[in-house]
Amino acid sequence: MNAADTAWIIVATALVLFMTLPGLALFYGGLVRARNVLSVFMQCYAIACLMSVLWLAFGYSIAFGSGSSGIWGGPDKMFLSGVTADSLSGTLPEVLFFAFQMTFAIITPALIVGAYVERVGFGFVLVFSGLWMLLCYAPVVHWIWGGGMMADGGIFGEIGVRDFAGGIVVHETAGLAALIIAVFLGPRKNRTTPPHNPGYVFIGAAMLWVGWFGFNGGSQLAADGGAAMALTVTHISAATASLTWALWEKIKYGKASMVGLVTGTIAGLASITPASGFVGPVEALVIGAVAGILCQEAVNLVRNLLKIDDTLDVFAVHGVGGIFGTIMIAVFGQGTWIAQLGGLVVVGIFTAVVTVVLVKLVAAITPLRVDLETETNGLDISVHGERAYDMTS
Repeated sequence: MNAADTAWIIVATALVLFMTLPGLALFYGGLVRARNVLSVFMQCYAIACLMSVLWLAFGYSIAFGSGSSGIWGGPDKMFLSGVTADSLSGTLPEVLFFAFQMTFAIITPALIVGAYVERVGFGFVLVFSGLWMLLCYAPVVHWIWGGGMMADGGIFGEIGVRDFAGGIVVHETAGLAALIIAVFLGPRKNRTTPPHNPGYVFIGAAMLWVGWFGFNGGSQLAADGGAAMALTVTHISAATASLTWALWEKIKYGKASMVGLVTGTIAGLASITPASGFVGPVEALVIGAVAGILCQEAVNLVRNLLKIDDTLDVFAVHGVGGIFGTIMIAVFGQGTWIAQLGGLVVVGIFTAVVTVVLVKLVAAITPLRVDLETETNGLDISVHGERAYDMTS
């Protein structure tokens, strides 16, 4: 065990959890109507709780068990069987590696929340998120990070898929799942209401930016120069994408919005994530500069041309950003084209199939969408019996 590595990953684990709670919850919560903000908080918080239990029970073993099939890790580490405080994963206590990866298993299904806010059944959220994490996310983790079929020496040859912190594993899978659920749900009855609290959006985005240092820097799994470089390029990409998003808004619409500025931050963070362990500051500058414009145009494509109500633009920002960053690894010569593109295609098809099957299956058990009266009155009071703002008190 290396004490410095261990100390850093303990901090990184806390930072990644901080991304979901409270970062993502505030970012998403501020973007919805006032009558739905508590439902967003509830969904993010409940997903964090449920994924933690499921990751302990089955997810970690599926992703990082010692199975040799290349498809899944097997059952040998269910409930952390055989893992003690003295067990090691590289230079880290294995239980810490488990906890760090658990925070990734929390935020990935939580990202999908942005696609279905304001109109989804709470029971559907929990059942779908749990099954999707186990049957879609965890196997993909094994394929790329767990020594499975897409790692070095796998189906793409000696050099496997390069995905440092989750461009494919996290952002492509969550983005595609979000788009598919949005299609099944159909649009909200009222799509024109502006964000009820842009201040929440700003605070949440700022928390995500800080937490992302643990997400990307922690993925080095060591306290060394590689972690420092990953942290640095993450910051540069985020800053650059924020500026290009705002500039592109100014050019197109005559005004740069605060919500747009911080959405550009998230686009830059998602785009640098897969490449953060393989590129330097100049490459990060390029990735961020393109991401701010590319992801904004993807928002327009999904909303206005495809007419899909991916409410908080999960696919356009996270999905497109993660895919773009994965491709840029090959552009900069840090991975092979066949592995990077092949990984995107295989995982994309797998994610689409699993998501469609799970949506249909879970919708047969618990309602996918709330009724019109519940949607009109808001999920906060109708589903959870609470209001975020009591103006009479």
